[in-house]
Amino acid sequence: MVTITLPDGSQRKFDAPLTVAELAASIGAGLAKAALAGRVDGQLVDTSHRIDTDASVAIVTERDPDGLEVIRHSSAHLLAYAVKELFPDAQVTIGPVIENGFYYDFSYHRPFTPEDLAAMELRMAEIARRDEPVTRELWERDDAVRYFESIGEKYKAELIAAIPADQPISLYREGSFVDLCRGPHVPSTGRLKVFKLMKLAGAYWRGDSNNEMLQRVYGTAWTRKDDQDGYLHMLEEAERRDHRRLGRELDLFHLQDNAPGMVFWHPRGWVLWQQVENYMRRVYQDNGYQEIRCPQILDRTLWEKSGHWENYKEHMFTTSSENRDYAVKPMNCPGHVQVYNSALRSYRDLPLRYGEFGACHRNEPSGALHGIMRIRAFVQDDGHIFCTEDQILDECIAYTALLRKVYADFGFDNILYKVATRPDKRVGSDELWTKAEDALMESLRRSGCEFAVSPGEGAFYGPKIEYTLKDALARQWQCGTIQVDFTMPERLGAEYVAEDNTRRHPVMLHRAIVGSMERFLGILIENFAGAMPMWLAPVQAVVVTISEGQDEYARIVAQTLKKQGFRVQSDLRNEKINYKIREHSLQKIPYLLVVGDKERESGQVAVRARGGANLGPMSLEAFIERIADDVAQRRHNPLA
Repeated sequence: MVTITLPDGSQRKFDAPLTVAELAASIGAGLAKAALAGRVDGQLVDTSHRIDTDASVAIVTERDPDGLEVIRHSSAHLLAYAVKELFPDAQVTIGPVIENGFYYDFSYHRPFTPEDLAAMELRMAEIARRDEPVTRELWERDDAVRYFESIGEKYKAELIAAIPADQPISLYREGSFVDLCRGPHVPSTGRLKVFKLMKLAGAYWRGDSNNEMLQRVYGTAWTRKDDQDGYLHMLEEAERRDHRRLGRELDLFHLQDNAPGMVFWHPRGWVLWQQVENYMRRVYQDNGYQEIRCPQILDRTLWEKSGHWENYKEHMFTTSSENRDYAVKPMNCPGHVQVYNSALRSYRDLPLRYGEFGACHRNEPSGALHGIMRIRAFVQDDGHIFCTEDQILDECIAYTALLRKVYADFGFDNILYKVATRPDKRVGSDELWTKAEDALMESLRRSGCEFAVSPGEGAFYGPKIEYTLKDALARQWQCGTIQVDFTMPERLGAEYVAEDNTRRHPVMLHRAIVGSMERFLGILIENFAGAMPMWLAPVQAVVVTISEGQDEYARIVAQTLKKQGFRVQSDLRNEKINYKIREHSLQKIPYLLVVGDKERESGQVAVRARGGANLGPMSLEAFIERIADDVAQRRHNPLA
């Protein structure tokens, strides 16, 4: 007798063991047809899995997140099957599920082409239409090694040979194709209906640059065509918003090989930078932070004391002078402790909040660099709060409120919160860890924030809150953080005089709101597709003339606006007005002020807002009032 407990708590009893597929059929023909896999006592399994003891079982369909995972996993194998039919000499290696899809790496004697990619996708669809059963087989390891060696699949043989000899090898067979996999997979290839191959790339075998370069084929797979269409549209929109392309088109910045991972900011891009920095500087001033500036290069001994030399040296740029070793700072924390240590501190001085727009350098691998999102030289809106243990909770509550306001001002209202707790390898007593973790979680509760917990993902010195924002395409960007550190102040000799006249080590809260300024600017550019809000726009308005007869009036208009503190340019070129309007519209300027003889004589401007809206003629005073309100309200859309 086997008793099955279903997700709704109901139970079904069977006289003999049965498969997941048979269980689904006993519940209903519709569920049997929809079943992709099962979850038995929490473990994801094939529908062919045999249940021979009492168990809790859920039938997995395409409506379940696990169902999409199974579909994507099976689609990777479908791709490998198609490649082997089209290119019998190709060798298969590994093909995992990734976010929104899958990939598979192949070894082949020539590079695959876009035409090959199209052929692979067509063959995948053909195999899916065959609706071939997908079955799981258990082999002895050595038998599996010999099998794959016999068919020329040396990579699979190598993978299997590394598995302990007493561990059964799970293989999946679909038609003539056999592959190593832990599973589970869909019951048959016909269950795979919505997929698309996306691109080709290179990848080293086992991620080692000393090994052969393989060819990676990326794909995406979904349960519904509408979902895939939405995803493909999102990718097209992301391409349109790509900060690297917009950086060139809007003349904001560029990168070049002479300074890999380092940004050359152009005048308009630097104006944008300054708006963000000046805003954050006001945030410092209005919230009790004292802005400081620390050296770029510090002696090796300080990095040894802080622990960075031992744990982070490979990511640091180093130099030497007069028989002394130095490192270019990869982070600002040790320098801030030195400022703290420059005077004797009392408990009355705490909390003490320092902020710095600190330039940092990290020796990131060249393959990991990506536009201005991941670079080697960057500036952080870095802050450190020195406080007592009893002040941690209040400081964290205040910080979360501040971060939410800042993100809202930049147009981000959807924030995700995660608390990363103590890892196995850590320093400090469990009592201190509990105090810090409880304070972080309680601070989010009191802030009205739902949060997830990531066990074991804290830093070795303390737990942290990670703040992740969602952009206009619902992409997630982890920017803000606050970390509780009991260790560095002690390692670097930071102390304060307590109320009982004893010397104690302060707690150090590491915090950043935007994180890397460069990365945050990249996020802003993509979020707004380059059409920056009025308060951030490098150029807020352009005065354009219809003919040279309005040049002097246009200069007066531009100068008047500049005196009011607005960023304005004038276009007096001898070009047709439609050409000028189109050119500046492509530059995503918030407002265009067209002046002709009529506007000059009436002392007005004809206003066009970004997006082509014609707001008609208005006095210069009325326009100034309008854009001043846009800036003051940090309005994200000039027409809002």
